[in-house]
Amino acid sequence: MNTPLPLNTGASIPALGLGTWQSQPGEVQKAVAHALSVGYKHIDCAYVYGNEDEVGEGLKKAFDSGVKREDIFITTKLWCTYHSRVEENLDLSLKSLGLDYVDLYLIHWGVAMNPKADRSGNDPKFPKLPDGSRDIDHSWSFIDTWKQMEKLLQTGKVKAIGVANFSVPYLEKLLPEATVVPAVNQIENHPYLPQQEIVDFCKTKGIHVTAYSPFGSTGSPMFSEEGVSEVAKKHKVSPGTVLLSYHVARGSSVLAKSVTPSRIEENRAIIKLDDSDMEALESIHKKKGLTRFIYPAFGVNFGFPDKQ
Repeated sequence: MNTPLPLNTGASIPALGLGTWQSQPGEVQKAVAHALSVGYKHIDCAYVYGNEDEVGEGLKKAFDSGVKREDIFITTKLWCTYHSRVEENLDLSLKSLGLDYVDLYLIHWGVAMNPKADRSGNDPKFPKLPDGSRDIDHSWSFIDTWKQMEKLLQTGKVKAIGVANFSVPYLEKLLPEATVVPAVNQIENHPYLPQQEIVDFCKTKGIHVTAYSPFGSTGSPMFSEEGVSEVAKKHKVSPGTVLLSYHVARGSSVLAKSVTPSRIEENRAIIKLDDSDMEALESIHKKKGLTRFIYPAFGVNFGFPDKQ
């Protein structure tokens, strides 16, 4: 679970991380503290999740019990209404987390939204126009955002910078303008949505891929997928173990979200999959895979190709 996977910065990222998206109040603090107490060394969070205060409480509890900060890899993310105020958003996350620095800071999505929404009575995280559509700031480019991200490296507040949910076209637009190549691209990834084009492109550019929603997003639909069940029976493990191991076999780190102590512990069991296992898992998307990824919070396509 803590196999170090190399980043282009010379550092490494642990293979398995605890995700904190949608972890409810009163639960995430215990989940983070428990995960670190049973050996996790990778915690993933984000400003927009609205629970970084509790994540910080969980971190403090673990650090007070003897876990060393320098042994833990912590990621957080810049939110869309802060694209023109990158360091300001980072500082908010650091304060909530109770940290002096994070190991990785990501652009959560490559789309800027109205930075003044909170001053006009609009939703400060998901501002809308009068017609109900997202209040996107078309005057601001994610290239501009990346320039501010690069400057963070000089502050000591971040060890590495990267992106999330970036398609090949987005990366192709970013890289010629970048002084620093993103260390990571965090994307939704599972056998229904392998996004092979993006994974392959990132490998050629030295960008590490971190997979989120490894169980197929809400409801864990991949647990009941026949191909996954067959591999699980073969190795006498759970479908969750197979799905997490799939990413490590691809050279990606993976985030498993849970607030249940037993599930947090179960998710630690990463196994080695052979070629036949990977073939069975990689064939799933050919019959049932998603062909286009649309993020429902925006209702817009982010440039992912029609076929993965």
